[in-house]
Amino acid sequence: MMRNIIGQPHSGFNFRDIMDNQKILLINLSKGTTGEVNSSLLGLIVVSKLQMAAMSRASLPPTERQDFYLYIDEFQNFITDSISTILSEARKYRLNLTIANQYLQQLVSGTDTKIRDAVLGTVGTLISFKVGVEDADILAKEFEPVFSAHDLVNIDQYNAYVKLLIDNAPARPFNIKTLPPAAINTPLANQIKQMSRSKCGRPKAEVEQEILIRTQLGQPSTKAAVNPERTL
Repeated sequence: MMRNIIGQPHSGFNFRDIMDNQKILLINLSKGTTGEVNSSLLGLIVVSKLQMAAMSRASLPPTERQDFYLYIDEFQNFITDSISTILSEARKYRLNLTIANQYLQQLVSGTDTKIRDAVLGTVGTLISFKVGVEDADILAKEFEPVFSAHDLVNIDQYNAYVKLLIDNAPARPFNIKTLPPAAINTPLANQIKQMSRSKCGRPKAEVEQEILIRTQLGQPSTKAAVNPERTL
């Protein structure tokens, strides 16, 4: 699977084109489907490609840069230096980042708290649903004096506390009630997937044949054996 994805000479889509023309790109990196190592590798590649595409917008006048929204679920699986750069610099290239994870300790590697500090230090809008006790002690400082650590631990289902950044100034935190998850339209989703495959995908057999030809896998060796009767 991985060979067929990263072994092609040309990508099926262009990240810069997706950004500039307000297209939608959905990437399913479920560990149950791709495996943990493969999921992390592909995620790191995609995040880096998105960063490069965003930075390449420097050639465009600021007024011509279209907003592009990047949502990363299970954010802790894709932590690299690229994320730190995106958090601190990509905003001026109109790359808007929404990241979600379970608890803050996932953003700490050993004693390195750089990513966690970057998140809490540069994120404009902070939304917190129910959290654990350790996270509540940290996040309470962001929501004080309106909400306490006790409030963050005991908030009701589908409710959240929000702190907005309005005109570069933090607004007074408030609570919201969100909607339950909507029903999934499976037939429509399958139609969209099929249309995407027909426009951007290639037949698996064609890709495999191309890779075999390029790497000459399965071809007999051209080296003459010194003594055919001896084996190692």
